[in-house]
Amino acid sequence: MKKMLNASILAVALLAGCSSMTAKAPDTPTRTADGVLIGPTGMTLYTFARDTAGNGKSACNGPCATLWPALAAPADAKPMGGYTVITRDDGKMQWAYNGAPLYYYSKDAKAGDKTGDGFANGNWKLARP
Repeated sequence: MKKMLNASILAVALLAGCSSMTAKAPDTPTRTADGVLIGPTGMTLYTFARDTAGNGKSACNGPCATLWPALAAPADAKPMGGYTVITRDDGKMQWAYNGAPLYYYSKDAKAGDKTGDGFANGNWKLARP
């Protein structure tokens, strides 16, 4: 009985040690669902064909940005992995993935909606990891 108790205590100690060695993955501004990127609210994200990937600019400003709101980044956001931060024309910060700025579609009503895919002659596409 004493040997079983000692073995149990050893097993618990080993498992506790293993859990403390597990590194937490860095937080990212998006996650993936059904093969597409979604924002923190669970809403689908899109890319815009008129954006030039990697130039640090968004081509969707003014009325366009009302229909296609940017995935906002906090002022202190730092690049991580494939994610970078761009400064929009209005001075606000926006997340980009692999150089492509990320947007929501204002007509998507609930998480999982993908109604903006192919909008404007295919200029708007689902953002994919």
